[in-house]
Amino acid sequence: MCIEILLMLLLVLIGQRVAWGAVGCDLNDPDRDVKRLFPESTGYKTHYVSIDRKGGQPLLTKIETRLGDKFHGIYETIDVPYTIYEIFANKKRAGYIHGVNEKGQFGGIQVFLVLDLEGRIKGFYIQKMTSQYAGKLRDANFGKQFIGLTIKDFDLYDVASGKASGKVEAIKNPAPEAETDFRAALRATKKNLILMDEFVYSAH
Repeated sequence: MCIEILLMLLLVLIGQRVAWGAVGCDLNDPDRDVKRLFPESTGYKTHYVSIDRKGGQPLLTKIETRLGDKFHGIYETIDVPYTIYEIFANKKRAGYIHGVNEKGQFGGIQVFLVLDLEGRIKGFYIQKMTSQYAGKLRDANFGKQFIGLTIKDFDLYDVASGKASGKVEAIKNPAPEAETDFRAALRATKKNLILMDEFVYSAH
């Protein structure tokens, strides 16, 4: 009897591992972080969406085409649950906060964007980065370079080659030794903007 119970528990745990295989990206402390990232906010709603449920393989293909790169790894499966924080100011929608996971040189990177209602970047925040140069890339001065940029600006950034023109080209890498992580942060930003355009802005 005990062996049968143990086997049942093992099967449940295996099932949970499969269900949790997709890696999402959430703010560590939403109540605190939303207020810090979007100071004028008076409240927020949390929405969960995935490419699989929103549009399936056709949507994934469209997103990959716009990104100029294929999705790969546990951070970019079709069923990854994306968490969108819809921000309100005095009961009116004021913008969004959305984060994505990206593969860096030594581990995962979590890049959050604060967006206004038109999709312009109001804030850039790296929540997690495993690198000896993380301090430089997480510095507020680096993040300020992204403020005001939109998906149209990042359409001019080629994630495969790392080449850009326009405003994205002007973004300076504060840690030249961490070129891989710098490019990962730019790829994550473009991916984030594309996902938000497909999930939210194009749906309005």
